[in-house]
Amino acid sequence: MNIQNIQTMKFLLLAMLCCLNSACSDDEMPVYNPPAQAEVNVDFYLTTPDQSSLITLQQSNVFPLVTNNNPTISINENETFQEMDGFGFTLTGGSAQLINNMSSGARSSLLNELFGNGEDDVATSYLRISIGASDLDATVFSYNDLSSGQTDVNLDNFSINPDQANLIPVLQEILAINPNIKILATPWSAPSWMKTNQSSVGGELRTEYYGTYANYFVKYIEAMQAEGITIDAITVQNEPENPFNNPSMVMSAAQQIDFIGNHLGPAFASANISTKIIAFDHNPDNTNYPIAVLNNATANSFIDGSAFHLYAGQINNLSLVHNAHPDKNIYFTEQWIEAPGNFQEDIRWHFRELMIGAPRNWSKNVLEWNLAANPNNGPFTDGGCTNCLGAITIDGNNITRNSAYYIVAQVAKFVPVGSVRIGSNYLTDLPNVAYKTPNGNVVVLVLNNTDTQKNFNINVQSEPITTILPAGSVGTYVW
Repeated sequence: MNIQNIQTMKFLLLAMLCCLNSACSDDEMPVYNPPAQAEVNVDFYLTTPDQSSLITLQQSNVFPLVTNNNPTISINENETFQEMDGFGFTLTGGSAQLINNMSSGARSSLLNELFGNGEDDVATSYLRISIGASDLDATVFSYNDLSSGQTDVNLDNFSINPDQANLIPVLQEILAINPNIKILATPWSAPSWMKTNQSSVGGELRTEYYGTYANYFVKYIEAMQAEGITIDAITVQNEPENPFNNPSMVMSAAQQIDFIGNHLGPAFASANISTKIIAFDHNPDNTNYPIAVLNNATANSFIDGSAFHLYAGQINNLSLVHNAHPDKNIYFTEQWIEAPGNFQEDIRWHFRELMIGAPRNWSKNVLEWNLAANPNNGPFTDGGCTNCLGAITIDGNNITRNSAYYIVAQVAKFVPVGSVRIGSNYLTDLPNVAYKTPNGNVVVLVLNNTDTQKNFNINVQSEPITTILPAGSVGTYVW
């Protein structure tokens, strides 16, 4: 054994003895100062529950691997899974309004920070937007609102003008920074006149308007394209089993099969629209819904995959849907953080369940809900979410960065679009996920899912390491 390994072993033995000694606090843990030849070519970015480190590049606590009894995360670069489409947020209408109302200089600085690819930027690579209003808009609207009793089957009055004030200008500024960002669009409701209850809340799409509503999607995608905004994918209905939001609309699996298979899919094909159609967009407590939609041969032929939130059910259920239809993609499109937030609890749950759990269960993206809110968690509709904490809080030109900002940034800037998930063994105390990036980097995201400091190994073929992760912390390791 050479001098370098002897020194490393001495440190590890001392660290283990200290951990066994109840009088030894985290602050008294020995600090390893390796000799120059012991340095490793691995970047380690740390976020801690007390926020003393926030995606901070570490200068210590990563060592060459020597024989030890630590738990080991073994990386298999030859075992590959899904290619990633990106990580990001929902740019709600309210978020766009707050951003657009900033001064031009403050707005430019913020958008470059969020969507740029500089050393200190988040590098957000995926956005979700609403088709019409979501419940985090200042008011409810569609692109074809009519007076009571009126109809417009030919959609002669269709217009995306409501988005011209804030959403479209902000999206155009984002696209100038990152022209390749992927955009998913989702309706919270069809126009009220198309619905069984003539209301923005609940109700169903009337059967006689299925074709009209399919053309509504076509007009929307074409209108956004005319503004220079490419819609990569749509989900057919946000939370189709939730009739309580304002706006909202109920759509059963049978109705979604009919709408996609006999109306939306053919309308896209006729208009030569390549935008992906994604089913479901709700919780994995009911996997029967997306599986039933995908089981229908006609609808299936038009569908790229299914999307999920996690307000009910288990993240592992996403794999049930993947296993039933392994040729179809999985997406994770929404998860809120309740105001005022709890940084320690937020990062542990969201990293374990979403940033690690969703990709390990085949999701091609992970999106936090919502990008921005004001200090009162607005704007929101009458009947919308009044306690949804934004990833950032905007008060005029002043910015507060909240839990979801750091959750996304810990991953997005290191795992670009086109990265491929690779094999790694899951440890309950050390949940993890690994990727190979397009430029050949290996990236491993690890959560210390315990209340004590953890010493462990990461066995990457090019350079195995031993590392230390504080209690409840998250580390991104880049080879």
